[in-house]
Amino acid sequence: MQIGPKIKSLRLKNGLTQEELGERTDLTKGHISQLERDLNSPSIETLFSLLEVLGTTPKDFFDDSKKVTKVVYSTEEQTVHFDDVLNYSMRWLVPRSNENEMEPVLITFNKRGEFKKFEPSLSETFIYVLSGIITIEHGDTNYTASKGDAVYYDGSESHKLLNAHNGESKIILVATHSYL
Repeated sequence: MQIGPKIKSLRLKNGLTQEELGERTDLTKGHISQLERDLNSPSIETLFSLLEVLGTTPKDFFDDSKKVTKVVYSTEEQTVHFDDVLNYSMRWLVPRSNENEMEPVLITFNKRGEFKKFEPSLSETFIYVLSGIITIEHGDTNYTASKGDAVYYDGSESHKLLNAHNGESKIILVATHSYL
């Protein structure tokens, strides 16, 4: 078993740099680098310290049973929500995506459709306009995006999406989990 790559993978999943992991475990950045490249082996005490900081147990770390990660999701697995008041539908493209870092959805705005207003947050949002025209209200500024346009913004100001087309508009929206 290669311990180094597993340590590196856990470090990256926790959003830590080698320096940050080193600071939390009283190791140098260079030592972490050597461990991750399997150039050096950690003592049991060092390994347990690393695993504690990385949020896992020795049992889980050494469990070599392959966990199957789903990659492709069929339309039958996707969930759709219709909002007749705000005149839109939303399809969650990845089941339980609210448990992930990103939440991809397909939003279809009917005529005069709009998506609820969101208060400022730490979220980030990417939108790709598949058809029609949308307006993005971001703070005190409005932006317009048409078919083929890409949109990216952070959630540091209140924001809302509206259909600016006389017919249907469709977008793919990918947001960090604090958005939806």
